[in-house]
Amino acid sequence: MNNRVDLSKMFKALGDPTRLHIYEFLRAQNCEIAVGEAGEVQVTSGPTAGQICCHITGQPEINSTISHHLRELRLANLIIMERRGKNMICSINLASYAVLSDFINNKAVMQNERCC
Repeated sequence: MNNRVDLSKMFKALGDPTRLHIYEFLRAQNCEIAVGEAGEVQVTSGPTAGQICCHITGQPEINSTISHHLRELRLANLIIMERRGKNMICSINLASYAVLSDFINNKAVMQNERCC
């Protein structure tokens, strides 16, 4: 997949107010990370899908709507969901976060796109 397709999927997913709220909530979490021997970074903790649902809706259990939004964020490669026992641990996909950040902050990319 090319970078524009990836970015388009990310922005489309974040265009929904509930998904943006979930993404902001996950981004604000102070999750532990592990760094592998090759320098790869992996999140080792984070809120469960149920905790996200509780934060967003005030309900103690995950519902189908929040489940759908989490799925859309995962399919857009914005979040990572990992099963740990009975729980689904959710975290920001750090690689995708870097792509978004680079796109937003990289003025050189916009300058290279000439209309004439």
